[in-house]
Amino acid sequence: MGKAIRIHITGSPEVLQWEDVEINRPGTGEVHLRHEAIGLNFIDVYHRTGLYPLPGLPAVLGMEGAGTVAAVGEGVTEFQKGDRVAYAGIPPGAYAEERIIPAHRLIKLPEAISFQQAAAMMLQGMTARYLLYGCYPVKAGDVVLVQAVAGGVGTIVCQWAKHLGATVIGTVGSDEKVALARAHGCDYPINYTQDDFQLRVREITDNQGVNVVYDSVGEPTFNKSLNCLKPLGTMVSFGQAAAPVPPMDIGLLAAKGSLFLTRPSLMTYTEKREDLLAHAADLFKVVESGAVKIEIRQTYALKEAAQAHRDLEARKTSGLTVLIP
Repeated sequence: MGKAIRIHITGSPEVLQWEDVEINRPGTGEVHLRHEAIGLNFIDVYHRTGLYPLPGLPAVLGMEGAGTVAAVGEGVTEFQKGDRVAYAGIPPGAYAEERIIPAHRLIKLPEAISFQQAAAMMLQGMTARYLLYGCYPVKAGDVVLVQAVAGGVGTIVCQWAKHLGATVIGTVGSDEKVALARAHGCDYPINYTQDDFQLRVREITDNQGVNVVYDSVGEPTFNKSLNCLKPLGTMVSFGQAAAPVPPMDIGLLAAKGSLFLTRPSLMTYTEKREDLLAHAADLFKVVESGAVKIEIRQTYALKEAAQAHRDLEARKTSGLTVLIP
């Protein structure tokens, strides 16, 4: 028996309940994992509200965690009791002291990476990896626009893009976050509460536009993000933290310069075991080198997950956040 945050209905943060849950023995191909830290991500909000439906209710939220292997099921040869591991992605269930998880979703942690760092960075760091290498391969000399650059994914993308030789423009919602963005290598942070980011991007780029926009905000920024692109530029819409993007006339892409548009997900990019390991290896390499620093800016007890969700939705958090069982 262990403790977990479960939902029985979708809705506001109040539906998050701290409850006793039964932990079964790991079956074939499964691992019994004891969490040391759990990541907080906006996809958890989407699951809680029902925007992204879960397979069924009641359900334990959470897509990212790190901890120690407590036991392994039949057929598991890659891991053994005591191994330090982390994961990101399906199936949900991270908001728990311990859980059963398919072994093929786990990744062994290097000694240089702490449990809290891993829990904070696996989902958002591997997201950054597919954004920068998969959706649009960023190269030296590129100019990129990162919406919400002071957020968890944003701070990682910013540092990593700089490491690849790009110029980074980013949007934030306060002067405090302007400073945070600069501290993570953003060349041109724009406070969108004071300036029109579309006009500022055109000024910064001498009206040329950017090669790629990474936008996890959704409807409020989508059209202006398209307007920030140079001809043949790439729009990567990878989230909808503010509101979903409504249906659009794809003819707009032609009218605005034969633009490319993609709506990717980490689950697709890491569905195959070899791709998951490649994403994790690249992330570990860039973190261990010091090119990308993983700074945890908020920590909550797991049982206080409802407050963590309130703060996340109210834009009171910045950077990376972990929940501690």
